[in-house]
Amino acid sequence: MILTRLFAFVLTPNETNCMSQKAPLPSLTGHRLKTRKRDEKKQYDPTGFRDSILEGLEAAGDDLEAVSKFLDVSGSKLDYRRYGVNLIEILIAGGLLAPGGIIATEGENGELKVRTNICLFGLADSMEKVKAFEQVFVKLMRRYKYLEKMHEEEMRKILVYLNGFTDEERLRLAEITAVWLATGQIPPTTLSVLINEHQVKDGMALKFFMDTLVTLKAEKGGNAVTTAIKRSGIESRLMEFFPPTGNQQTEENFLKTFKEKNLGEVVTFRKNYAAAESRHGVLEMIKECIDDEKTPKEIIIELKDSCAKYNISDGDAVVLIWTSVMSSVEWNKKEDLLQDQALRHLKQYTTLFGAFATSSKSEIVLLNKVQDYCYENMNFLNTFNKIVLLLYKTDVLSEDAVLKWYKEAHSARGWSVFMDQMKKFVDWLEQADEESDEDDDEDED
Repeated sequence: MILTRLFAFVLTPNETNCMSQKAPLPSLTGHRLKTRKRDEKKQYDPTGFRDSILEGLEAAGDDLEAVSKFLDVSGSKLDYRRYGVNLIEILIAGGLLAPGGIIATEGENGELKVRTNICLFGLADSMEKVKAFEQVFVKLMRRYKYLEKMHEEEMRKILVYLNGFTDEERLRLAEITAVWLATGQIPPTTLSVLINEHQVKDGMALKFFMDTLVTLKAEKGGNAVTTAIKRSGIESRLMEFFPPTGNQQTEENFLKTFKEKNLGEVVTFRKNYAAAESRHGVLEMIKECIDDEKTPKEIIIELKDSCAKYNISDGDAVVLIWTSVMSSVEWNKKEDLLQDQALRHLKQYTTLFGAFATSSKSEIVLLNKVQDYCYENMNFLNTFNKIVLLLYKTDVLSEDAVLKWYKEAHSARGWSVFMDQMKKFVDWLEQADEESDEDDDEDED
C-alpha cells in the first residue's frame, strides 16, 4: 500500500508536466507556399516601361491623334501610377533622362542611346507644333488626373537639366513651359528652380526665363507676365538671373536686357516691387519710432531722410503715417468712448501729418485714406467728420483741399454716409469763403 501511494505521488507531477507542454507544430520543411497573385510585387523596371512606350510611339509616328490614342489605352496595362514621371520624360525628351539632362544609354560602354523622335524635342519645330503637342499632354492629364502632380514635380527636375539640352530643345521647352503656365498646368513657382549656380553663371537660366516670358506675353499679354512673376516666389530675386561676374548685376543692365526682349513689364514690376519694399521699410521705421515714444519732431527728421533716400512722395508719406499711427493703439470697442480716444490719439501727431500734407494733392490723399479707414473699420464710421474737423483746426487740412475733396475728389466708398456727415461743415466753409470774398470787395472799394 505504501509503495503504491509513493508510486502514484511520483507519477502524478510528471503526468501534469507532460500535459502542460504544447504539442510541437508539424514541420513544413520541404514544402513551398504559393503566394497569391495579388500579393506579388512586380519588379521596378523603368527601362522595360520605356521600351514599351517607345514601341507604341514609333508605331503611332507623327500622327498626334494616334499618339494620344495609344497613351490613352496603355495607362492601366503599363502602370502610369508607377512610371508616370518616366512617361513625362519620354514625351518631352524622347527617352529616360540621366542626371544632367542627357538621355540614358545602354550597352557595356554606354554607346547606345535609346530614344524616339516622337516627342516634344523631336516633333515640335515651331510654336504651332508646340501647341499641338501640348494637346497630347492635355488629353493624357484629363484621362489620368494623378499624372498632373507628377508632371509638376517632373518639370521642377527637367528645368534644372537645361545644360543637357540643345539650344533648339531649350527653346521648345521654354515655349511649352509658357503654355503650361498660361493654362495653369504647372504653377509659376516652378520657375524658381531656374536660379541655380550652374545655369546662371553662363546665362542659360536668364535666356530660358526670357524666352518663357516672351512666349507667355505673346499668348496671354503683358499682364500674364506680371502675374506669373508675382506668383513665382522669385519677385525679389529677378537680379539673380544675371551672372554675378562682369558687372552684369546692375540696374542699367537689367533694364537694357529686358527692354531688348520687349519685356518692359518686368522692368516696371521690379521698380514697383522695390518701391513697395522701400515703403514697407519706412512704415516699419515709423511704427518703431512711435513704439519708442519719439517726439513728432524726431520722427519728422527721420522720415524726411527716408523719403529722400527712397524717393517717397508726400502723398505716400501721409498714408504711411496714418497707417502707423492708427495701428499703434488698441481701440476701445465702445463707439462713444472710441471717438474721444481717437481724437486724443491723433492730436499728438498733427504736426507729423502737417509736415507732409504740404499740398492740396497730399491733403486729398490723406482725406481719402481717412475715409477708406473709417469705411473699413465700422466703429469709426461716425467719427469721420470729427477727425476731419480736428485736422482742419490744426492746419493739417486746408479749406480748399476739403472743398475739392467733397465736390470731386472723394472716394466712392461709403460716400452717402460721409457726405451727410460733412454737409454742415462744408456749408460753413463755403459761407465763410463767400464772406471773405465780400470783405475783399469792400476793401478794394
